[in-house]
Amino acid sequence: MTNFVRLLIVMKKLLKNAREKQNLLIREVAEQMHLDPALVSKWEKGTRKPTREQIVKLAKILDLDLENLLIEWMSEVILYEIGNDALAQKALKVAEEKIKYNVSTQKKTYPTSLQSLLDEIDTLKSKLTDLRMLDSYRIAQALELEYTFESNRIEGNTLTLKETDLVINEGITISGKSMREHLEAINHKEAVEYLKYLVENKNEITERDVLQLHNLILRGIDSTNAGIYRKVQVMIKGSKHLPPQPYLVPKQMEELFEWYNLNKNKTHPVILAAEMSERLVTIHPFIDGNGRSSRLLMNLILLKNGYVIANIKGDNESRMKYYQALESVQVNNNKTPFHELVAQTEKDSLLQYLKILGQ
Repeated sequence: MTNFVRLLIVMKKLLKNAREKQNLLIREVAEQMHLDPALVSKWEKGTRKPTREQIVKLAKILDLDLENLLIEWMSEVILYEIGNDALAQKALKVAEEKIKYNVSTQKKTYPTSLQSLLDEIDTLKSKLTDLRMLDSYRIAQALELEYTFESNRIEGNTLTLKETDLVINEGITISGKSMREHLEAINHKEAVEYLKYLVENKNEITERDVLQLHNLILRGIDSTNAGIYRKVQVMIKGSKHLPPQPYLVPKQMEELFEWYNLNKNKTHPVILAAEMSERLVTIHPFIDGNGRSSRLLMNLILLKNGYVIANIKGDNESRMKYYQALESVQVNNNKTPFHELVAQTEKDSLLQYLKILGQ
């Protein structure tokens, strides 16, 4: 059996097994891709190869890891081109060296100050990992409460930290505070619980998770738009950035997660988290709750990679720095200030955690 035929078998089994795992018929996959079912059938039989664009869509529909699927597809393309020619192995070795050179020259580099921050963060993370046995539910609960308080405060919620605690943990209604402010506290707490569930179950992060997080954020506040992409154009008060037209939102969200899947294993997790948060809030896919959703996504990525919640503060000075850093990306295409802000926040959160543990 040739290597090429063997690879075709691997590829077609991968697609068929994934489809059956999702309880989908060939016809249903074809409908989602707007293609003839006969073409999908040929992919599974190994008589036709999907294009790169089709592979990206398949990964989303079949809940497959895009990077691994693309690797299988690329290796099939390479073998198809070179076959079993006597010089094929030598050609592959030459190509491998060229690819290694190209990858090394394209390696992600960060400004010196940012790289220094990332190095410090990883040192602190390593130290915290060694002390995890001293961790406790009460410590996590207190820090998550503080995160809920600060994230809501950025968006204008006037509950104090103590009031947030009473609303969430005691079910007490605070006199003079609106029902929305009470629900924002309760909902954010529920969203953090869902976030931890995703981390504990080692689920891959998907577009559906963002929709579910947003649904939790707006539950009981705006049920019509909870977990639903906006259908109207919006403007961001005080910002020069104009979010995309509503008809572009689904496509841009799809592209956001394509970018994530292609970069999740080659970008520093703190930068990856910052990028996804910024890109999401720049798309501004929802009528309301974009900021909270973007910060939840940021912290989902951080927690998934063994870091702690980066708690951006909601006082006036911190909030202004946060919005200015976002504006720097959205208007001037300068990502460094936002990356540095998230990195510094993560470092501060790690230091706070270590201090609580007596270190």
